[in-house]
Amino acid sequence: MMDWRERAACAGMDSELWFPVGAPGAPAYDRAVAAAKAVCARCPVAAECALFALGEGIEHGVFGGLDGAERAAQRRRAPRAPVG
Repeated sequence: MMDWRERAACAGMDSELWFPVGAPGAPAYDRAVAAAKAVCARCPVAAECALFALGEGIEHGVFGGLDGAERAAQRRRAPRAPVG
């Protein structure tokens, strides 16, 4: 069975695109994030990619159309499993 990563729109692309350098809000950083998200927007496995990054606790980079801040917000909104 083919791994979801092999079907990704970004397969074979330079991985630097997914890890912009700089500070959020800076024009160059925001343009780089937008470029990565544009690839994600046409990706058939974007949902799997986002879930992977959320499940692994990846804090940086763009995965499945979500940047690190968006994934952090999703984690905060996710229901927590009962303790005990």
